[in-house]
Amino acid sequence: MTFLVYFVIIMLVPIGIQMYLKKTYSSHLKIQNSSGLTGAQAARKVLDENGLYNVSIEPVKGQLSDHYDPRDKVVRLSEDNYYGTSIASVSVATHEVGHAIQDAEDYSFLRFRHALVPVANAGSNLSFFFILGGLLFQATGMMLIGIIFFAAAVLFQLVTLPVEFNASSRALNVMVGSGIIRNDEEGGAKKVLNAAALTYVAATVIAVLELLRFVLAFVGMRSED
Repeated sequence: MTFLVYFVIIMLVPIGIQMYLKKTYSSHLKIQNSSGLTGAQAARKVLDENGLYNVSIEPVKGQLSDHYDPRDKVVRLSEDNYYGTSIASVSVATHEVGHAIQDAEDYSFLRFRHALVPVANAGSNLSFFFILGGLLFQATGMMLIGIIFFAAAVLFQLVTLPVEFNASSRALNVMVGSGIIRNDEEGGAKKVLNAAALTYVAATVIAVLELLRFVLAFVGMRSED
């Protein structure tokens, strides 16, 4: 029964947070910002104010597909945010610009996260094969390898949190400071950014819980030997 409740929680919590994000984002997508700037214009303004003239901005398909590509030095914004003049549009756009500024400033957590990408990818792809094999064959060595791989993926999730929170903090500061939004609009922008941050928090908490579950299973196997 306990395991059933656990699996329901780890499945339903992410779905609930995604629904909350979409609802919050959609509601603020209908509220126009006072400056009238599109997400692309707001992003360009903040990039130029920080001397990042080499960073370009491109529209991409999909909803909330926004991201910063450090390899090509491109801020890619979903079309709703690229062309939109809403509170949500400029909030998401300046958040991604926050990552570009982190990149330019050689922000330590961002560098660490980039370094972890190949390790985290390998951990995500390989961990469950080893863990499942360890559980099926009661092989503690295989189980331990799987846990180490999975721990690398969890570490990536943990390092992502300060990167995302810092980018959101930068976004809120520059939006008001650059006149993109007024002080009375900051609350709406904060709701959008906090809702997005919750998705990272939930993913991290669930990953840590899964890691703990695997560690306990490993300890149980060792105690039976």
